[in-house]
Amino acid sequence: MSHRFIMIALLFCFLSAETGFGANGRAEGIHRQAPQKNEKAPPITIISIIPAQGAPGTTITLYGSGFSDKTIALLGSQEAPSRMIGPKQFAFQAPQLSPGLYALFLKREDGVTSKTYNFTLLPLKPVITDLDPSTIDACATGSAREVTILGRNFQEGSHVMFDGAMIKSRRLSAESISFNVPQVAGGQHQVQVRSPQETSSDAVALFINARPEIESVTQGGEYVNYYELIIEGRNFQQGSSVIVDGRRMAGGGMAEPGERERIIFSNCNRLVYLRHPYDPSQKSFHLQVINPDNSESSVVTVDAP
Repeated sequence: MSHRFIMIALLFCFLSAETGFGANGRAEGIHRQAPQKNEKAPPITIISIIPAQGAPGTTITLYGSGFSDKTIALLGSQEAPSRMIGPKQFAFQAPQLSPGLYALFLKREDGVTSKTYNFTLLPLKPVITDLDPSTIDACATGSAREVTILGRNFQEGSHVMFDGAMIKSRRLSAESISFNVPQVAGGQHQVQVRSPQETSSDAVALFINARPEIESVTQGGEYVNYYELIIEGRNFQQGSSVIVDGRRMAGGGMAEPGERERIIFSNCNRLVYLRHPYDPSQKSFHLQVINPDNSESSVVTVDAP
């Protein structure tokens, strides 16, 4: 009987230990913490890339998820300046690399990377912001025909296109390049800069002013029956005519049949009018210069014999 009692007591202790019976005989159970599962890092998902190509310096915006403040963009092996601009927006600036096709992907600080996408890096496009000067006179010579193009992205080996044709130029820096304006007709002409990769800037206008302009009229040498009237100004041409009170005198140094008075072309800034007055008293008359292309100066009033 005593052996049976001992066996029952041992069995009770064993069951108490396994089921957690307390001193009051109630089962309290064993509280064991279940092992926690490792949380999987969210993937980096890219839905769109806008634009899908661009030149160095272009801002590229990616839309998707899984971005962080420490996520970086890589173009090939080159890290690009990057920033998170929203929960589902990420941007980077295309780095200064040679044009071509590159592998684009994002990498987060925990080592997670996105899928790899193709990104086309375009040649850097020259940009013209201004011409100095933007207008020149048709008769300008020497340094007066030099124009400086201001802008950016002017690479070594860039050249100037004038009305679609390449002309000699001189690169001063990445922001300026100069050239001499060729001898062309007056009016508006197009200027561009083309890079060594054959990428051209947008065209800008250069205006060549061919309109004659009278700045002064003075008396010159006096002879037996005529005197010189010196007309000074700009953009006079060989063959320019002078209109005096509605009477036209052709240029070239030859007088019209039956006409003694004539016009001598000295240069684009000076005409000489050989005037034959019928008496030496002062008179007031109107004078105008007309070029062979029919461009006209303003009419000026002259007081002379």
